[in-house]
Amino acid sequence: MRRADRPDPPASVYGKDKRADAELKRVRERFEKGTLTGKSFSVYKDDRVKAALEQVFHGKCAYCETIYQTQAPVDVEHFRPKGRVEGTDHDGYWWLGMKWENLLPSCLDCNRKRRQITPKPTGDLKELAERSSATVNTGKLDSFPILGTRAESESDNLAAEDPVLLDPTQDQPKDHIRFHIDREHMLALAIPVGMDNVPITGTAEEVAAATPKAAVRGAVSIQVYGLNRLGLLQARTRVLRRLEFYRSLIERIDMLAVKLAAHPDPEVAATADQLTQIIHLILSEINEMRKPEAEYSSLVNCWCDAYLASLKP
Repeated sequence: MRRADRPDPPASVYGKDKRADAELKRVRERFEKGTLTGKSFSVYKDDRVKAALEQVFHGKCAYCETIYQTQAPVDVEHFRPKGRVEGTDHDGYWWLGMKWENLLPSCLDCNRKRRQITPKPTGDLKELAERSSATVNTGKLDSFPILGTRAESESDNLAAEDPVLLDPTQDQPKDHIRFHIDREHMLALAIPVGMDNVPITGTAEEVAAATPKAAVRGAVSIQVYGLNRLGLLQARTRVLRRLEFYRSLIERIDMLAVKLAAHPDPEVAATADQLTQIIHLILSEINEMRKPEAEYSSLVNCWCDAYLASLKP
């Protein structure tokens, strides 16, 4: 997950007397009559809304950074559920069902409740590398845990809720979630900032209760969105292995370049510059992998930070 700045909504859908306003009015009336259903909402499915969200997130899931077009059609996800809220008798944030600020693009696995093979809770990375795992129910769906007072109506203050889940358009995910970078145990696990081990699996409430307060938002977001589900973990680990391959190339080429630069034959010594240019090409490729549009770029940036730190004396 990485930060994304949300632009103005598509003008053809939002604005005074536009489709979103009309839907809010209609939904409000149906809620008051007790006739509101999921079919009452349609703005969030509008192709113009989907296209705008795709542009903001570069065609990636807002939560796991998987390019969803390679898997399945995108789910336009409601950060605050438009219907019921899991574990409560709340009627849902129906007044936000069409709001641009409440919509995010999500892959099916992050959005829908599914049984996912996930690493067992353990701090032993060697054990994890040996594929110790369990089947865990993950996916956001209608989950929305909070620490504060839940808004019950349009007039209530949303800021007072203090959401536990991370919204990449409102929060800075890297302040809450990092990735395990270890050349010995190459496994691209998502880990909450403030913790040194794998997040505890279970319900959002169980994770929150067993996690240090400073790490709660990262830990619960990892669990609810399923950011360590096996398929995703394997995909990120492939990227991590690619980065480590590049690192190995750079180190070997650099050692050879240093030796050649000291060679007494000027023609041989001159080849050191060519090798340095190859290193620059590799670094350029890594830089491309860091860009917002690249898949799992938050992992790449975390790896780059760790690499640069390792170069310091």
